[in-house]
Amino acid sequence: MSAVSALLVGESWQTIEFHVKGFDLFSSSSYTEAIDYLEAALASNEIDTTYQPCHVAASSFPETAAELGAYDVVVLSDIGYNTLAVPPETFGDGTRRPDRLRLIDEFVRDGGGLLMIGGYLSFQGIDGRANYAGTVVEDALPVTMQRTDDRVERSDGVYPDVVEPDHPVLADTRDDWPDFLGYNRFEADEDARELVRIDEDPFLVVGDHESGRSAAFASDCAPHWGPMEFVEWESYPTLWANLVRWLAGDR
Repeated sequence: MSAVSALLVGESWQTIEFHVKGFDLFSSSSYTEAIDYLEAALASNEIDTTYQPCHVAASSFPETAAELGAYDVVVLSDIGYNTLAVPPETFGDGTRRPDRLRLIDEFVRDGGGLLMIGGYLSFQGIDGRANYAGTVVEDALPVTMQRTDDRVERSDGVYPDVVEPDHPVLADTRDDWPDFLGYNRFEADEDARELVRIDEDPFLVVGDHESGRSAAFASDCAPHWGPMEFVEWESYPTLWANLVRWLAGDR
């Protein structure tokens, strides 16, 4: 089996806290990356990965077709539109830079694969801040996004139902999916295929975009929406490896 390479982008954040103790106030900060689960799943299936946290992608995401073409699949997970659409040089210095969102769209049209994984800064996200609706990234994905906050919070847990078990993406995966604690709501395009649903909402959707392929996974690849039962699920590595390999297609 030929090697497949994936560029993983997002799944990182910085936290700033304020502590008030009577008269006194001080602050603390921390940095977190949650890509470990997905990286390990792909590595265990001999898929090569390159990881760019959000702050690295802001300045270092590929800016040419050749740079992006070094990968077979691009995975966007919990990284908003602004980080890719507004390079630091453009925001700070008014300098022209390549349109990285259009590069993603052209990458898929030319045969690459694109996966968006859900989260507070995926699809439309919390308060609509992810802001991918109406962009070329939405065009490349097999779904139509809401134009407002698209989160469905399910703290009680909600279970996916497999719709198309014979699709290659679901090969050798169990049908006893764990529950999830939330997801992004979107609609599947007419020519797309819904593989998994939650209630009446699409949960895992795949489709073609000219010569390439794309997929939308409505929930998280890591906590909190994807609880530990999901990342420790027996089929977790197989699911992601199948999905990335299917997206890579003939590449």
